[in-house]
Amino acid sequence: MPARRRRYRIKCELIGRDEVEEIKQLERPESLVHFLRGLWAENAVFRQMLGMCPVLAVTGQLQPALTMGAATTFVLLCSALVVSLMRNLLVGHLRILMFTLTIATFVTIADLLLQAYLPEMSVKLGPYVPLIIVNCLIIGRAEACSSRKGIFTSVADALGMGLGFTFGLCVLATIRELMADGALFGVAVMPAGFVNWNVMKLPAGAFITLGILLGLTNHFFKKA
Repeated sequence: MPARRRRYRIKCELIGRDEVEEIKQLERPESLVHFLRGLWAENAVFRQMLGMCPVLAVTGQLQPALTMGAATTFVLLCSALVVSLMRNLLVGHLRILMFTLTIATFVTIADLLLQAYLPEMSVKLGPYVPLIIVNCLIIGRAEACSSRKGIFTSVADALGMGLGFTFGLCVLATIRELMADGALFGVAVMPAGFVNWNVMKLPAGAFITLGILLGLTNHFFKKA
């Protein structure tokens, strides 16, 4: 057994595995810790269940899900940067208003960019891009991290949360598009004779898929 693994095993036996993991996290740079948490430990879709409206509404196909994830990540990154820069100027009773105005600005930019360069996708996503303004994931990260941390930590946190959210959208969209159309990005991938599950195109398919994935997540990753 390698020396490093042997030392790790001894630590786990002496003080417990959970305590060892906490010590390892404390030894990492703060920005890296925040980034990794957003990818899975605090994943917006599977662990915190934030922003459920787009999760259920735009995951019928992989392309719109990926576009929504990219737009949300863009807004997260830009708003985190601006909020972190002005964190020392925030007044207590006005901070939520400042967060909302900042987020709304970047949502408008994202919406206009989609209309200019991806008009068909903008039409397909409909009102769900403007609704990013009220996505509790974004304003929650502004309150919990960006208004309290420096630029690098805030940006790393936003990137981790954005990628984690995009991952959740894409997992749902992949399953639903495969089951509903036998395709990914409009390209058929299922074998001949596959019977499409039309329910996966409907809201019921979104709820069924999300419920199964949440159940599996809770089963395999539940805390001891």
